[in-house]
Amino acid sequence: MSTETNTPTEAVDEEPVITFADLGLSDAVLKAVKEIGYETPSAIQAATIPTLLEGRDVVGLAQTGTGKTAAFALPVLSRMESGAKLPQALVLSPTRELALQVCEAFEQYASHMKNVHVLPVYGGQAYGVQLSALRRGVDVVVGTPGRIMDHIAKGTLDLSELKYLVLDEADEMLKMGFAEDVETILAETPDTKQVALFSATMPAQIRRISKQYLNDPAEITVKAKTTTSANTTQRYLIVSYPQKVDALTRILEVEDFEGMIIFVRTKSETETLAEKLRARGYAAAAISGDVAQAQRERTVNQLKSGKLDILVATDVAARGLDVDRITHVVNFDIPVDTESYVHRIGRTGRAGRSGAAISFVTPRERRLLSAIEKATRQPLTQMQLPSVEDVNSTRLTRFDDAITAALEQQSRITAFRDIIGHYVEHHDVPESDVAAALAVVAQGDTPLLLDPADDRVRQQAERDERRSRDDRPARDGDRERDGGDRRRRSVPMTAYRIEVGRRHRVEPRQIVGALANEGGLRRDDFGAIQIRPDFSVVELPSDMGSDVLDRLRDTRISGKLIEIQPDRRGPIRRDSGPRRDGGRYGDRDDRGGRDDRGYGDDREARKPRHTRD
Repeated sequence: MSTETNTPTEAVDEEPVITFADLGLSDAVLKAVKEIGYETPSAIQAATIPTLLEGRDVVGLAQTGTGKTAAFALPVLSRMESGAKLPQALVLSPTRELALQVCEAFEQYASHMKNVHVLPVYGGQAYGVQLSALRRGVDVVVGTPGRIMDHIAKGTLDLSELKYLVLDEADEMLKMGFAEDVETILAETPDTKQVALFSATMPAQIRRISKQYLNDPAEITVKAKTTTSANTTQRYLIVSYPQKVDALTRILEVEDFEGMIIFVRTKSETETLAEKLRARGYAAAAISGDVAQAQRERTVNQLKSGKLDILVATDVAARGLDVDRITHVVNFDIPVDTESYVHRIGRTGRAGRSGAAISFVTPRERRLLSAIEKATRQPLTQMQLPSVEDVNSTRLTRFDDAITAALEQQSRITAFRDIIGHYVEHHDVPESDVAAALAVVAQGDTPLLLDPADDRVRQQAERDERRSRDDRPARDGDRERDGGDRRRRSVPMTAYRIEVGRRHRVEPRQIVGALANEGGLRRDDFGAIQIRPDFSVVELPSDMGSDVLDRLRDTRISGKLIEIQPDRRGPIRRDSGPRRDGGRYGDRDDRGGRDDRGYGDDREARKPRHTRD
């Protein structure tokens, strides 16, 4: 089965609307979906959910950001039996960040189900928390392959009663070197389980896994040929959830907008946000799928006439909306699928008019940006939160404009000139002081200018941005470009030996991926990497905590325990002198460099077994 979506900006309004109620989900899950505010499924959800509910295995080919999590989580929960002691569902994710996101989604979707427990299992979290939860009983386990493998080896994770297995972003797991771990885990699960495999691409290795471990899977392909108007500038702001309203207020102050639509994820949030904006003096109203058609039309007409400046809406509520005054679209909640993103920003920049789209992205949502850029084939430019100085400059400009506009009303000016003259004559006060006093009266209790020394909103936004950069998963390519060299220049490094090498078919990216996931390391925590025939040496920060080292000791790469320990030979030398084994320290390929195809220089290890000694 293959599903293809073609969603150019102007044609999206004509597509038939399918709701989650049409897909056959259980009442409890459907209640949670409605409570969250989801109204229409994405293409991958509409095609995958009914298939999984039928009990078939699925191979889903779709880009990140198309809504895959709900595509597998909703049917799994709908079919799940309550009261089981052992895990019924296992989701494998390439990174701990994705594992946490998937876990949170499961918890949301299961909010109206009784006794459903979800556990994230990943490196960087203490074993005690995971072991206690597993002993109490867990229904859904979401984890990274390395830590799942470790629990299986220790006998602390029993998968004998597993009914559902999901491989999320399978191609990413392969790129990070988890292929053998994934196959080992698959072999430890019952043959009767239902399997869903999701991947953006279908390399030969995933195709082989699909044929070997999936039973007559339905192949569902979603190719989102999404385009956005070239007249719309697209920007994003990194901001934590609690700071979103303050950040939005700043943007509203400095952006020169005429009409604006602010998109939120849920129906309940539309009125909540609209009320907060009205309290701040903005002409805002909310519309959602629950709003009656007559009221919706009144609200839209108010936006067209200028009685309203801001409309807070959900995706479905804004379907078909075409208002000339809409110059800006703000994604207060960034959509989880690219189709919704394209539909949203298509409300501006229409028919040759210019428009602007601004997306709020929390640090943990940053990974969605690349999916949006890939789908829209347009880059999103990062913006900084306007500073106090920016806000004050805008306020002064508007104050000047208000004075200029008032001066044009000569008949009223003449009447007030006499009043001011009378006051000056009887109180002996300069006219400039009287004008300033009138400005104070007009301004009220709210100060015209903000205090630059107390810009807590901007300071928090800068902290969010730094945290967003630090939380990105470590990638070998990032380390090669800037991470390792920058770290080596600024922080003392210690060389550690791990007991996997070329004969285990290990590449630098596998080492970086496994250690980053299990130890909670960042991309710039890695220095040089040398891969030898039977072991490897990797440089890590000398100030790395003992708790991190303890976690790393239990790490497995290609199914083998790495047994990490300080390398007795000391730091890796970067001169070109000979080593005892005849090689040279500091060679690019020994440090985990790449050949012209982007792989580590271990071509001999990559040959098929029958071509090697």
